[in-house]
Amino acid sequence: MSKVDVIMPQMGESIAEGTLTKWLKSEGDEVERDEDLFEISTDKVDADIPAPTAGVLAEILVQEGETVEVNTVVARIETEAGAAAGAGSGAPAGDEEAPAEASAREGAEEPAAVAAGGGGGAAGGAGAGPGGGGRPGRETAPPAVGGDGAGGVATREERLRTRSTPLVRKIAAEHEVDIGQVEGTGISGRVTRDDILSFIASRGEAPAERPAAAGAPAAKERPSAAAEAPAPGTMRVPIHGASLDIRIPDVPIREGDRVEEMNRVRLRTMEHMLMSKRISAHVTSVSEIDFERVVKLRRKLKGKFEEQGVKLTYGPFIMKAVVEALREYPILNASVDGTRIVYHRNINLGIAVAVNDGKELIVPVLKDADRLSLMGLAQGANELAEKARSKTLDFDDIQGGTFTITNVGVFGNLFGTPIINQPQVAILGTGVIEKRPVVIEDDLGNDAIAIRHMAYFGLSYDHRVVDGAMAAFWLNKVQEVIENFPEETV
Repeated sequence: MSKVDVIMPQMGESIAEGTLTKWLKSEGDEVERDEDLFEISTDKVDADIPAPTAGVLAEILVQEGETVEVNTVVARIETEAGAAAGAGSGAPAGDEEAPAEASAREGAEEPAAVAAGGGGGAAGGAGAGPGGGGRPGRETAPPAVGGDGAGGVATREERLRTRSTPLVRKIAAEHEVDIGQVEGTGISGRVTRDDILSFIASRGEAPAERPAAAGAPAAKERPSAAAEAPAPGTMRVPIHGASLDIRIPDVPIREGDRVEEMNRVRLRTMEHMLMSKRISAHVTSVSEIDFERVVKLRRKLKGKFEEQGVKLTYGPFIMKAVVEALREYPILNASVDGTRIVYHRNINLGIAVAVNDGKELIVPVLKDADRLSLMGLAQGANELAEKARSKTLDFDDIQGGTFTITNVGVFGNLFGTPIINQPQVAILGTGVIEKRPVVIEDDLGNDAIAIRHMAYFGLSYDHRVVDGAMAAFWLNKVQEVIENFPEETV
């Protein structure tokens, strides 16, 4: 008999944790491979998670209502097949390896794990760390030692206590902390990020220097742990393997004021937006675009689209123009990987959708938008928007975006300066399309004042790789396509 770990999957590049809302099976129940095992809720999507293998649900480690980090072991399935431990449901290949306890046999050393800082990312921030999104390195967890500290064989309990995420091991290494000395509050006594930070802050002074090996250079002086703990009046925000200390302004709370804690969605949004502003050099350029041609074309095509059950908005016309501009200027369909620029082959459009009466935002992704007709773009965008509002998006629906469009005009705004959805390098904010008096040139070459449907488009871009001239060329291409939209491409 062997046991297979079931882990909390990462439901999207920017998802760091999930809440297990309901178990669909009980301990001792038989399960089939790919049979729904439990339900989860994240800040972006709700989903049913299937069993990774057939067998008997032997242990439930995370109870309903608990929120845990991705790749946390939530249960174990006992199977007669020699399934590899840790083949958890939905674990993305190449991401952080799950801290699978079943893989550690008596006397075995913990396997190497991917270091934090280059994995998932906000409202889509994948792969972004303080250094600009470099690829993750690898580090090996310290081998378990016996309670006497003399390198003896560790007990199972001691090994469980020292098991932790790569981020925790990284923090421990930076502060020269033996994880075995930290009291863990996680599953099976695992040391969490909060545990290690609290331990460091509680020491109040620099860690004792380890004896230097003969002939080894003197260790560099390290700042005290107290200095690295959040200062009074500041808040430490985790940002993809690093952290940012933010000074909290004094807010007077007066009689009648209502105070409430941020929910999980707002906290995650805060982390991802701060991370994006810290990573990318944000600049915004704005263009004014004449939509008269598209307005007339939409009126002409609405009936044809409705016959096929598709609502035609201005969105698909904008998406078509964006696709054409990205084809011509691929630097805006790219990501930054350290000091390298990754030009994406596919054009996958993230489409921001307001949900919960505008209180929250989610960005489903329309894959291979460059292969779709106007009808295909309209169908795909409508389906994703409906799934977002009904919270039925799949894992694949919210990952892999290469460029994002957000429509601030739907709320009547003229234009916006949106924050880049990491690890992308640009995001387009489309303003309201409304009638305005503008100066045009008539057929005789004379200037005239006319009423036209106009809109402002704001392009926020990463100045590390996109210069103002390139952004202007890109916006000009979008304007050219919209103002001269070819009917034959419909």
